[in-house]
Amino acid sequence: MFKKITKFIVNEMDPSKELVPVESIAHNEHFRPLCLLIKKRKSKRVFHPDPYYQHTRFTLHDVLLPGKEGKSIESIHQDSSQFTLTQTRADQADGDLRISVDPASVGLKGAASLSNEFSIKPEKKSVSLQSLEELRRERQVNMDHSFILQLRRTDTNLYVVTETLEASEEAVYKESTKASGGFMAKFYATLFAKTTRENNQGIVIPKGCTLAFRTTQLHIKDGAWYLGHIPMEVMVIRSLQALSGKKIAEKEVKYSCRIFLELSSDLLSIILNTIKAVMRDKNLLEELSQKMEEVPEQNDGYELKTESPDLQGLFSTLQHSPRDSVLLLAEGITYVLDALRELMEDQLLLLLESLERKIVSQQLKLVENLLKHDLKNGMWPFFLDARLLSFPHEEEQRLTIALVELSGVQLQEDGSAVPRDQPFEAVAALFVALYALNLLSGSK
Repeated sequence: MFKKITKFIVNEMDPSKELVPVESIAHNEHFRPLCLLIKKRKSKRVFHPDPYYQHTRFTLHDVLLPGKEGKSIESIHQDSSQFTLTQTRADQADGDLRISVDPASVGLKGAASLSNEFSIKPEKKSVSLQSLEELRRERQVNMDHSFILQLRRTDTNLYVVTETLEASEEAVYKESTKASGGFMAKFYATLFAKTTRENNQGIVIPKGCTLAFRTTQLHIKDGAWYLGHIPMEVMVIRSLQALSGKKIAEKEVKYSCRIFLELSSDLLSIILNTIKAVMRDKNLLEELSQKMEEVPEQNDGYELKTESPDLQGLFSTLQHSPRDSVLLLAEGITYVLDALRELMEDQLLLLLESLERKIVSQQLKLVENLLKHDLKNGMWPFFLDARLLSFPHEEEQRLTIALVELSGVQLQEDGSAVPRDQPFEAVAALFVALYALNLLSGSK
């Protein structure tokens, strides 16, 4: 929920998309001005255009040698300004009406409602680049610092936070969704013995909480440090914007999942069963993600341990495989998990049901067709081939419509579609998930 809020704030306040939303409220304090970060991924994802940053728990102050006059780094100049953002929404549909709001469980028949309210006053704080330049000339990096020594061994790029959006006062987000009598209610009744689903959620964002941030790369050589003001990746990303979203998504997913084409059916089955297990359990998904991310960093051999029987089969197989194969597998699995983490919990359950019904292949064709259209700009309706929505059973069609609508595209049985809130990234994440599940399950 926090991630959804910070993405909304960034979209509203930073159309250039240079600010990065903070994804976890638990770690927000590690993304404040002058905090040091490293990147978790070498490249961005089509469904996650923001860099994957990892906090280090260190600040610039921690790794610099003392200044000649004992000047504190906290005294460098910072600018600040405040804004106010408010969002209020209340929707309801009864009888046979269709409701399609984000986020909501989709009620195709019966009744459905959603309401949320949110008001926050973000404060922008930025470190003066002139102050940083003065500091750079006055103080050198402590090359004997344990963290700096580790960076030199791993050749990892380092970044410093130079701008943030923070909550200037406490804010509360409340959300209530309810679906009864329709397809989603039936679906939850099947899984959880419920005839009505009601979900009330809320989150308190404390004063001073970091909502988003901007970084500048640090280059270190022989104690001296320099600021990289124009990241090359920004220019690369902008040069790709001329390409269609579908082409970018297809190229990326085929490359990232290429290792799966070389695996035996037995190993594919092990990976698929593991993926299905983590789709049901968020804690397992986080554990598997962390383990896969650590594999490339373990140059002197790797050891995969877990207390979960759902992960043990995969870990045991990887433990006895050649390192080159394990690195490619870890890369491919990490890519798939990144896509799954972009989806809503309801979508993961719908995907599991789709696997059981063996309709993933047809759903993949449908979502692939969606990506041909302009989902990055505007909310203009368009038409799909209605045959893509033709399933052997009506419930499978409803399941698929619900799955796609939760990614921000409203579908009708005649093939008409209406995108909401520029849903390209959400649809791209669904495309990657379907592509991977289709490949792992051996579907045609």
